[in-house]
Amino acid sequence: MATTLTVNGTTHSVDLPDDMPLLWVLRDALDLTGTKYGCGVAACGACTVQIDGAAVRSCQVALADVWGEVTTIEGLGRPDALHAVQAAWVAHQVAQCGYCQSGQIMQAASLLAETPAPTDADIDAALSGNLCRCGTYPRIRAAVQTAAATLRGA
Repeated sequence: MATTLTVNGTTHSVDLPDDMPLLWVLRDALDLTGTKYGCGVAACGACTVQIDGAAVRSCQVALADVWGEVTTIEGLGRPDALHAVQAAWVAHQVAQCGYCQSGQIMQAASLLAETPAPTDADIDAALSGNLCRCGTYPRIRAAVQTAAATLRGA
């Protein structure tokens, strides 16, 4: 039986097992490969997407349990402009190897939607489940602060 889900504003009908992790639906069925597989147990954050604006680990959400619109890194910005978090990532040259960055960005965007003026402690707490093997945490924090200021119009 086909399941309908909305991803990045587009409705898709997929005929896949209900227990298939959302991560594999996105990558294998919808060819949205910006969401990365890291650990498979929600410990690294590489697979972070948003469902109705909330950051979730797509490796642990079954297709049948998707409760709202899914946003991936491909759908975060507009076709003609990067999201403020993405632009700040570029400006601060956050990415080194880049593998964790889509998950970091999705988590940061979710944080800023809830907390427009986060402290460094807020950022550290919100992104603590997103691991960066390269250790770019100071640049991540600076980029989130820049994006926050941009979104506030400061």
